Amino acid sequence: PPDARPFVMPTRCPVCNGQAYRPEGEAIWRCTNAACPAQLKERLLHWGSRRAMDIEHLGEAVVNQLVDRGLVKDFADLYHLTAPGVAELERLAEKSAQNLVDAIQASKSRGLARLLHALGIRMVGERGARLLASRFGSMEALSRASETELAEVYGIGPKIAQSMARFLSEPANRETIHRLRAVGVVMEEGGTDRG
Repeated sequence: PPDARPFVMPTRCPVCNGQAYRPEGEAIWRCTNAACPAQLKERLLHWGSRRAMDIEHLGEAVVNQLVDRGLVKDFADLYHLTAPGVAELERLAEKSAQNLVDAIQASKSRGLARLLHALGIRMVGERGARLLASRFGSMEALSRASETELAEVYGIGPKIAQSMARFLSEPANRETIHRLRAVGVVMEEGGTDRG
């Protein structure tokens, strides 16, 4: 129609206002904010999965209730949960609530590689997380690394390096990392790895 205007893809997430980007050669635009509510439930399920932070009892029904009730807005909020508070969720008795809180607290010591994998950084899977953790040793050193330095790690290509650098440059992600550090999540390699 004569009055039609060209569509322009938004550069910010419509839910959280985080930066949105489209990787070269892909059709999908993605939000880079790890605390985006639209992604939070799936991210929490991944965070608690066996190959990430390995939090037993953190399943879909619990995650849905935690997010829907506003008890958890990012990963760090998990570490503030108490057994009495969790026991108020549907289908969770006192013992189950305590088991969940204990499992969450135990996950703090998994180490940098598991943490990087758990954060769900695009293109940074288990292997990439192990390589980066081995090379840099701490979240602090990793955060200071340039995209070029990341790409120089054997097994980490330019796309993974770009994704990692983009994740670490997003203010909301840096704040999430800061909050995780503040609650005692280990940010160095050498944590307890049960997997």
